Amino acid sequence: ITRAKMTKSSLKDAQLQALHRMLTLDNGNKGDLMSSGSSFSNNQWKIFIYDTPGRAIISPQMSVTKLRRQGVTLHLPLDAGKDGSERERIDDVPAVYFCKPTRENLTIIAKDLEKSLYARVYLNFLTKLQRAEMEMFAKLAVQTNTLNKIASVTDQYLDYVCLENQLFTLNKPQSYVQYNQPNQTDASMEAAMDDICYGLFSVICTLGVLPIIRCARGGAPEMVARKLNRMIAEQAASGTSKMSSLSRPLLVIMDRNSDLVTPLQHNATYQALVDDVLQHASNRVNFVVKADKDSESKSRKSAASQKKTYDLDADGDPFYSKYKFAPFPEAIESNGSELADVTEKEKEVRSKTISPSDSGVGAYEESSAATDLASAVESLPALLERKKQLEVHTSILQAVMNEVAARDIPVFYELENAFATGTYKNDMAKGKKAVLDIVSDPSKGNIEDKLRLIAVFVLATTAPSSHVDDLVGALRSLGEAGEEKGVGSTGQIIAGTKAIDYLKKLRSMHMISTVAFTDEQNLSSGSGGTPSLATLGNFMAKAQTQATGLLAKATERVGSLLGKTHKNQLTCVVENLCEMKPNSEDESYLYLDPKVKGDIDVSALRGIRAPVREVMAFMIGGGCYSEYQNLQLVSNSQLKITYGSTELVDPSIFLSQLAECA
Repeated sequence: ITRAKMTKSSLKDAQLQALHRMLTLDNGNKGDLMSSGSSFSNNQWKIFIYDTPGRAIISPQMSVTKLRRQGVTLHLPLDAGKDGSERERIDDVPAVYFCKPTRENLTIIAKDLEKSLYARVYLNFLTKLQRAEMEMFAKLAVQTNTLNKIASVTDQYLDYVCLENQLFTLNKPQSYVQYNQPNQTDASMEAAMDDICYGLFSVICTLGVLPIIRCARGGAPEMVARKLNRMIAEQAASGTSKMSSLSRPLLVIMDRNSDLVTPLQHNATYQALVDDVLQHASNRVNFVVKADKDSESKSRKSAASQKKTYDLDADGDPFYSKYKFAPFPEAIESNGSELADVTEKEKEVRSKTISPSDSGVGAYEESSAATDLASAVESLPALLERKKQLEVHTSILQAVMNEVAARDIPVFYELENAFATGTYKNDMAKGKKAVLDIVSDPSKGNIEDKLRLIAVFVLATTAPSSHVDDLVGALRSLGEAGEEKGVGSTGQIIAGTKAIDYLKKLRSMHMISTVAFTDEQNLSSGSGGTPSLATLGNFMAKAQTQATGLLAKATERVGSLLGKTHKNQLTCVVENLCEMKPNSEDESYLYLDPKVKGDIDVSALRGIRAPVREVMAFMIGGGCYSEYQNLQLVSNSQLKITYGSTELVDPSIFLSQLAECA
């Protein structure tokens, strides 16, 4: 078994390099996938075969075009035969397998070898191939006399999905339910913790670093931290490790139960709102564009609703990279101004392409015009590409605005922020009334919005259970009265209230604490403050949206989304640990160093620890884009923060997981 060589770079780039080496059939190759060379001299034609986790890893990193550049002529799922079809025999081409080393996958690979489907195979496993599975697979290969067809077997340690330079997920669905369900057995919990450890170990191996691990004592974080610390120490002592002790990032491991408010709250920033109100997963966003009444009267065919799908690249798209963390109104304003700027430049460039003879100019002017034409030809493709990207964001911003308008999201955002920051802590009756007014109003949000508001009320206040029961009762009454009007279904309310009951139970058992965020910060990333209503109105006109009704209402209300934000629990913990603040988590959290045996007394390190320059913050039980964005409040040129989680969940998914735990 060989291991992939590690290179020091951002996590996304390092994973991309590892995938490149895998596809060039040479783990020692130091070529650069980022280069766009079209030559295939170093890339033999091959077939790429993956399982579902493997596809999830490769999809955000490599498009079909990039796979072609690596000589991949055909890419197929490993379990293609499940639907009755079989992968065809192509016995003169090698195959690269990329999958988990499970018994089921190994059995399928052994059958492929027996059928001689491919000339030879390169086996690449997402994580460590355990000895028992390795012996089973070797036995099958010997029995079928196919060992000679196996060119290599590599533990790639790539068992995580990297969505951005500083964002990754282990892609473990239903992770909160898995770690918190009442009927969880010790064996299943142990297996789940091992799974997380191997995922984090993959991240650490890819980066080639030797982290210092910090976590709260007890529960899942300590279980994972100790297992991971032991795993890293054993690897470092093996003599084959590529981990560098020169790079000592801080790995902070936390439990989702330490902050249940953040994944439920309504959001104010562009990326977080896209994930909240649209279908968004693995950097791909889907939404339906509904036809307006004018188009319907002109043509039934053109009036049909259209489904739009776009791939977002937060690192390669200049606009998205700059404004993904920006308040939604700021993103709208900037999109409008940048699109107008690009359109104007495009007109200027096109005007230079007018033939000199048409303008009656002299020889000197003709020569100058020819130079301008050459310059225009060079600059036009880049301008058109930028315009295309901005128009994509115009479409997405419009779709988000439609949802913001229809559901009156700013109302929920304001009130939830007020609860989270303790505005109503001295007047619970007033807080309850504010929630009751919104919950009882059928024009405010949908059933899920109201359930999330009640959940935040439960988590962020000390209101008695009777207050919560009154709110749930009002929601049930609304559902029963307005079911025919589309307000929501009674079944949806029953399912949602299970989540509320679960949160009440956790609070009564003191398994969670009420959360109060601290350190108010200005959310605007620009210097212009809140965009004027005229600016928003202009954007809506440019986007050819309805200027009246719900959208006009949103234009009036959406300005409130640009205001103040507060550091949430994870951000505060990371800041305290990095600044080594006395009487904070820095003193109470476990301190593990793979280079040192046993626990370390933090007080003994007072004054001699090196400043923290890099942090990996990891959340067990599911993370969210709003938490990822909130961490940027403490990230700067001196402190790089990478955020990871067992899975990325939107508020709807997380609410359903809470209900399953009831």
